[in-house]
Amino acid sequence: MTSLIPNRGNYRNLLCYRKAETIYDITFFFTKQFLNKGDRTIDQMVQAARSGKQNIVEGYTAGATSAETELKLFNVAKSSLQELLIDYEDYLRTRGHKRWAEDSEQARCAQQLGRAHNDTVFWMNIVSTRDACTIANIAIILIYQEDYLLYKYLQSAGKRFINEGGFREKLTRTRLQQRSKKTKED
Repeated sequence: MTSLIPNRGNYRNLLCYRKAETIYDITFFFTKQFLNKGDRTIDQMVQAARSGKQNIVEGYTAGATSAETELKLFNVAKSSLQELLIDYEDYLRTRGHKRWAEDSEQARCAQQLGRAHNDTVFWMNIVSTRDACTIANIAIILIYQEDYLLYKYLQSAGKRFINEGGFREKLTRTRLQQRSKKTKED
């Protein structure tokens, strides 16, 4: 008999989780290094980055029994990271720093590294030696990559729901199969 509640594996293996964790760690470092103590933006940026990461965990876990909750929480993660993106863009704009052009050498290099590396240690070794403008631009690129990963995840989860149905449907199918089996045995 198939398990009613699937073992979905460890959320830490999700690429979108690992990238969100990296974005959180970069943001934590960035806000402590480059924003003035007492600046409300520190808490807002850290909380937006945290919300992105934590909603992936909660959504993935809840998805074992609720596709709706999974979709909603992954979308909250996506929305939180969009809020964080705007904070990084605001930082650059209000301080007279330039955002890297998409086709610039720096952006292309960061994009390639972002596709190849999704672990915090790698990125923290890089950002710990960079200036605020560079770190903000790197964070922006990683957030765009994360946004795409979350979009793809949401698309996949939506298709899975359409093809397999939700938890209630699975419960009903399983119960009907059990009744049918019992009737045949009697």
